[in-house]
Amino acid sequence: MSSMREAWTDGRLDDLNGRVGDMGRRMDEGFSRVHEDFQSLRTEMDAKIGGLRTEMDAKFGALHRLILQVGGGMIATLIVGILSVLATQL
Repeated sequence: MSSMREAWTDGRLDDLNGRVGDMGRRMDEGFSRVHEDFQSLRTEMDAKIGGLRTEMDAKFGALHRLILQVGGGMIATLIVGILSVLATQL
């Protein structure tokens, strides 16, 4: 046991402490880069989702107008048909 303690001199412990500190800094830098990448990806996704939402709103608006036009046309045709039947019966 004493030979193991003698092998860990103050210099070696300081060196190990420096390496561990350096490893911690490198990990922090790596996590910072990953965080920045996620932020960039989130911003890009938000922009694309916003564009998709705008496009879908436009398509649903057009579909809504089409449904109203077709429904209105059907109701008008039905009314004209009923009126024509009534007119021929009187």
